[in-house]
Amino acid sequence: MKKLFSFIAIVGIILASNCSRIPENDDPVIGIWSSASISTDSETAKVSTQYEWIFNDAYLGRYHVKENGNITVTTDFSWSEDGGVYTICYPGLDDKSDDEVTMDASTDQASLVDANGNILAIRE
Repeated sequence: MKKLFSFIAIVGIILASNCSRIPENDDPVIGIWSSASISTDSETAKVSTQYEWIFNDAYLGRYHVKENGNITVTTDFSWSEDGGVYTICYPGLDDKSDDEVTMDASTDQASLVDANGNILAIRE
């Protein structure tokens, strides 16, 4: 009788532990987004700057800034979505404020747009 009770208890524990599932996050922002700019320091020096956001399904991501192909800034960020507005928080960068953007998919290429209508990044 002890063996039967132990067996039923083990089967019950296994079944109960397999019932919990992590909800799948299929938000359309998940993926790689980037923007680029070219500026001149003087008449001869041009600086190419690329910004990259990598959004994952755990509401986290990685942010990179590359100048002339060299990574100058890299940090993790967290993101959240509320009513179509995405808030990106950069806890590792004290000098960078949070970004609040919406997704604009009305053109051929999806973009993240701030409250003033400026494009923050486009989907790669």
